[in-house]
Amino acid sequence: MGALRWSAGTVGEDDWTAAVAEAVERIRTTSLAKVVLARDVVAEAERPVDVRTPLLRLARDYPDCYAYTVAGLTGATPELLLRRTGDRVESLVLAGTAPRGATRGQDAALAAALLGSAKDAEEHAYAVESLRASLEPFCSGLDVPARPELLRLANVQHLATPVRAKLHPRVSTLHVLAALHPTAAVGGTPTPLAMDVIGELEGMRRGRYAGPVGWLDSRGNGEWGIALRCAQIDGARARLFAGGGVVADSDPRAELAETAAKFRAMRAALTDG
Repeated sequence: MGALRWSAGTVGEDDWTAAVAEAVERIRTTSLAKVVLARDVVAEAERPVDVRTPLLRLARDYPDCYAYTVAGLTGATPELLLRRTGDRVESLVLAGTAPRGATRGQDAALAAALLGSAKDAEEHAYAVESLRASLEPFCSGLDVPARPELLRLANVQHLATPVRAKLHPRVSTLHVLAALHPTAAVGGTPTPLAMDVIGELEGMRRGRYAGPVGWLDSRGNGEWGIALRCAQIDGARARLFAGGGVVADSDPRAELAETAAKFRAMRAALTDG
């Protein structure tokens, strides 16, 4: 694909951080509790990108993620939206993010700060409760751990809560998926209000970014991730997406840094050499 020329996406960094600041103000003064704001950056290559190249790099570098490509939307997502095997379902809530450290000591310090962060704990709790509320009408025996664990990836680390349950008889997998999407991890809380705020403040069209991506067999079994850590690749152009959960204590520059860390996976996958 050759050398890449990078440019700002639909909304520049200064305008995006201003949108985050406005979202924080809305959260502090209205019934909005959390909203996820995303942004994009654009890469232009010297020649058309063969999606198999970044896909193979993502699968190699992020073996614990779901690597996918669907009509040019290519990425590696760590977030399991729904796995169904018979009458058993699982999901993995990810919300709350920190970068990886350059040394073992720095990495441990960043992990400890993430686990002890009230802001990230609040963001994560909204996502867990959103999933619980969406699953409860379809399930029994819902198993939701009281505290999140740590999920470490090559570029970032997340607060993670695995959720398991047993489906009621004759429940359609697609009905459950429709109820789960969008989760608070990609939308916000309360969801209808958060989606309105996203439409007003985000300033771009997400396309299929943050939607469900996966497979389904004839018996209803399947596995679906959330299309994150991705780029829409069209010819020689790649549009990369990343977002972050905004709550009352969010700092706009810190949210910008979080999106930059999330971009690294696709940036590396698209870079030759």
